[in-house]
Amino acid sequence: MRYSADHKEQTRRAMLDSSAALVKEKGFAPMGVDGLMKAVGLTGGAFYSHFSSKDDLFQAVVERELTRSLALLGGDESLTLDRIKQCLRHYLTLSHVQNPAGGCVIPALGAEIARAAGPARLRAEHWLCELHRAWAEVLGDEDLAWAAIAQCVGALTIARMMATPELQQRVVDASHDLLCQQVDALSAVD
Repeated sequence: MRYSADHKEQTRRAMLDSSAALVKEKGFAPMGVDGLMKAVGLTGGAFYSHFSSKDDLFQAVVERELTRSLALLGGDESLTLDRIKQCLRHYLTLSHVQNPAGGCVIPALGAEIARAAGPARLRAEHWLCELHRAWAEVLGDEDLAWAAIAQCVGALTIARMMATPELQQRVVDASHDLLCQQVDALSAVD
């Protein structure tokens, strides 16, 4: 039975949705093609009609998730200091810490992206540089933009390492408060 091009695209999107959530929660390296496809309700053989390899899927997940992160974290022309504070408020939360499957790909898969083949790392670099560019323009400081991005990712990573929700909350609150103080100091200058 032949499927329409639309069906194939819907299946690919479903594969990306399912794979992204699963690998952000459990990691990419330990997941096999069969396990990833089982989550979508397909066989391992169906995988290869959509992706040439597991690395190809990883690159597609990284690309899609970082594109979404850029949109959520203000990578558009309407970015302001207040919007950055709103992004910090949404990013640095206990719910984000406790829901890696629904959250940002960077703290969930950053170490795996760092070990990945060139194409996935280059795409990650591209999108991180786009986010940095947007934040640096609004913050007026390239170094502060890198530090803020790194603080957000680091806070989520460290909070996820903590076993107790109280410590997780303290980590994200401390990072949120520190970053908001920096943004408020910039607002006071304007």
